[in-house]
Formats: sequence, structure tokens, C-alpha cells
Amino acid sequence: MKNIDVLVIGRSCLDYIAVVKQFPQENQKIPLEFRLSDGGGQGGTASCCISRLGGKVAYVGKLGDDDEGKFCLKRLADFGVATDFIEIVNGGKTPVAYAFITAASGDRTIIYERNELPEITMTRTIKDLLAQSKVVLLDPEVTYLGKQIHALKADHPKLVYDGERWRDGIEDMMTTADYFIPSSDLLDANELSFGKMPFNQRLFGLNSRVFGNLIVTHGQDGAYYVFDDKLYHVAVPKVNAIDTIGAGDNFHAAFALALAKGFDLHQSVKFSVAVASLSCREYGGRKGIPGIREALDVSSKLAERVME
Repeated sequence: MKNIDVLVIGRSCLDYIAVVKQFPQENQKIPLEFRLSDGGGQGGTASCCISRLGGKVAYVGKLGDDDEGKFCLKRLADFGVATDFIEIVNGGKTPVAYAFITAASGDRTIIYERNELPEITMTRTIKDLLAQSKVVLLDPEVTYLGKQIHALKADHPKLVYDGERWRDGIEDMMTTADYFIPSSDLLDANELSFGKMPFNQRLFGLNSRVFGNLIVTHGQDGAYYVFDDKLYHVAVPKVNAIDTIGAGDNFHAAFALALAKGFDLHQSVKFSVAVASLSCREYGGRKGIPGIREALDVSSKLAERVME
């Protein structure tokens, strides 16, 4: 596989999605509105998004040889993602996640299985794929690979990291990723010791610890990023959002593809906000992913605003 836009490395799983009118408290009993299943996982969904947007993507991951793994493999192929670099682990158990979507708000609550499949290691195949890729996107489950990729050679592809929340190895990623993209939840991590510092100050505080560019996703409030010592904000477009389960994964996917296509930082963030927002129009993380024309049209109407 040559001339890869984005190499994605990370988790695939099976998502069981249940839609309820209102999320229950403990010891309550409520009716289920409806349910569905789809492929999930940050790496798997990001790969589907890149392919749907017309990018050339290579996805490296692991699945079990169980029914769940076969389902995930088919769903990746349905989106045109090449499955050549996915290892099927004999006797392995594909992880599943249970997502409960509140119909009234589109909010989601996720309970996920920890991945018991063997870790992805830096193989000759991955090194060859890196040499052919413009951008590499790492999801949180492969945080440990960032330092190894960065050390390979001076001209390694641009490294985009899905920071999500605090975990072991994330400090290495702060100093190695070209684009460090966590959710705003990370700003509340005890390890950062920001306390009751205002949001803008916490964001600048994290930026001072990051080697590359910092972009912070903030749910329905869009995304924030620092450029030339100024804090910028891109608000979300008006979309009938019914499910946010894949918004973060699709933001990272769109951002990585935008970099591969030569977009500047402002354009990349606006494009990513547009794709993430549009993907919330359908249940599940993948069905609502837009095509490239719609994504570009919506992103062209967004504006970056300097925060005071």
C-alpha cells in the first residue's frame, strides 16, 4: 500500500447501542426505545471516517476470531477500509462496549470492556507503513507507541494523538505528538494540578506542557486551540444531533486527513468540527459521517474566533 494519507493505529470493538428516553438512576427500571449494533473503537471508527471522506487510510489493529471480531471486520470493509493490516488473534476475545443514548439530549453513557487482546507492537510492517504515510493517528489505547514512532527517524509522519483522558504514558505524548488533541475532561485531571483555575488558564497551562500544537475538544461547545500565543475557538454548526458517540473519533479522523491534504491549522480545526458535528445526526458513530463535499461546505461557513 503506497501514498497513504493517514495511518491509524488503535482499538476496534463491537458497540451495542441502546436508546432510552431518559438515562435511569440506580435501581430504576425503564423501557428500551430501540437498540442496534455497529463497529466501534476509536481507531476503527476513525478509519471508517477517513475512508468515507475520500482519504487513503491504512488501519492497524487486532480483533479476535470470534463472531464479534468477524462483525467488526465486515463493518470496516463496508466503509472501504483495507483489512490487510488487522491481525486476527486465534482464540482472542474482541472487546465490546455498551452505549446508552439519551434520546432527549443525544448524550451517551458508555460502559466498555478492557481490551484483553495482545498489545500492538512496532513491527516491520508498521515501520514500512509509517514510511509511506503523511500522517499517523494514534488512539488512546496505543499511547505507548508514540515515543517509539517519534524515535524512528527525523522525517517521521506528522503524529496526531487522541488524548481523551489522563493515562499512563500521556506525558510522553505531550512531548512527542505534533498535534495533541484531548477532550476538555483532561483539563480536570488531578495530575495537572489546575485546581479551580478558569478554563482559559487551564488550557494555556496545558499548552505550556505540550511540544506541538494543542487542540482541545469541548463537546457541544466545539473546539479550542492555541496559535501564536492566542486562544481560538470554533463553535459547532447547527445540526440535529441525536447521538454523540462517535464525535470525538470523527474529529480526530477529520483532523488527521485535513493535515494530510495540506490544510492549515485554522482550516483543519473547522473541518474537524464540521465532520464531528455532522456525524451526530444518526445513531452510532459511523452512519452519520458526511461525504467530503458536505463536510467542506459546512466547514467553509465556520469561523475561528480569538478568545479574550
